Amino acid sequence: MSQIDLQWFAAEDEGRTEKPSESKLRKSREEGQVAKSVELNGSLVYFFAVVLLIFLAPWMEKQFEELMVFFFNNSMAEKIDDSKFFSVFLRFFLSLVLPFCAVGLTAGVAANIVQNRGFIFTTKTIRPKLSKIFPNFKEFLNRTVFSVIGFFNLVKSIVKVAVIGVTAFFFIKSDMDTTLKFLQTNGMKSALNASASMAARLLIMSAVFLLAVGILDYVMQRRQFMERMKMTKQQVKEEFKEQEGDPEQKARLQKAQREMLMQNLNRTVREADVVITNPTHYAVALEWKRERSDAPEVTAKGEDLTAQRIKTIAREAEVPVVENRALARGLYDETEVGDMIPVSYMRLVATVYAEIGYMEQKGKKS
Repeated sequence: MSQIDLQWFAAEDEGRTEKPSESKLRKSREEGQVAKSVELNGSLVYFFAVVLLIFLAPWMEKQFEELMVFFFNNSMAEKIDDSKFFSVFLRFFLSLVLPFCAVGLTAGVAANIVQNRGFIFTTKTIRPKLSKIFPNFKEFLNRTVFSVIGFFNLVKSIVKVAVIGVTAFFFIKSDMDTTLKFLQTNGMKSALNASASMAARLLIMSAVFLLAVGILDYVMQRRQFMERMKMTKQQVKEEFKEQEGDPEQKARLQKAQREMLMQNLNRTVREADVVITNPTHYAVALEWKRERSDAPEVTAKGEDLTAQRIKTIAREAEVPVVENRALARGLYDETEVGDMIPVSYMRLVATVYAEIGYMEQKGKKS
């Protein structure tokens, strides 16, 4: 029992305690590894085949009667044409089989699309591997027998056989008297119709039951798949480094960018039209280059010490400093250096430009 319990918590035992990332799930999908239940596929195909069988039963009975009449009528002829017999039988056979093939194929494809959440095309799953030719039997047994999914499959098989067997027994037992009565009083055809009705009810019951089992199996398969996809904390860190870059390298890059910004700060603030501040924590410098843009651009911004530095440079260069708490905070949060101001702030910024007499200053300069 201890071995089985360990398999139930294999992911935790191996240190894989973190949920799988979107990147890992995407790579797994590209390799054709997804949560999938063969049981659900089979039950869906069976369910729709049963529905089609019940729907086409009257037509199939008529076709069978016509075929039997044809054979009996032509079998007494002096000269029997074998090719004619074969062509009639083949036409009859295909007319009965093809609808079920079409429904089965459609149901199977639809089941895969639903489970896979779309189409998946990959050749990686069919590539030859030595591990498939010479499998690790210990690992195979641990995965298929001494595991939650192995125990579930065993219970599932026993329950399916037991439920369908017991139900079929009671169905047949309860309808046996009725079938014999029809056979004695109404003839063979009535007895066959009664048996067909009982068989149809048994098929529908078994199809619904197997579909429910298939759905439960898919839930279990998905839980098992997500368990296998779990990651260790180290794997999460390594994946983050691959996607976002080394945190230390990223920090050094950000530091270099801040130093470059500070070097250019003196020039960009001196060339700005106005500095908007809140007034102690944030400062945003704006410049409107009308020949190339329809709105002012953010040429510098900063918080705390950088904000104080921006205001000092602005006062030394006689650039207007306007206090507007909401506008300064909004521009700082929603823009980067080089961005035009958002449309939602145009009216507030226009008011600031009017306050500093921007148009009059431009007119004097020109």
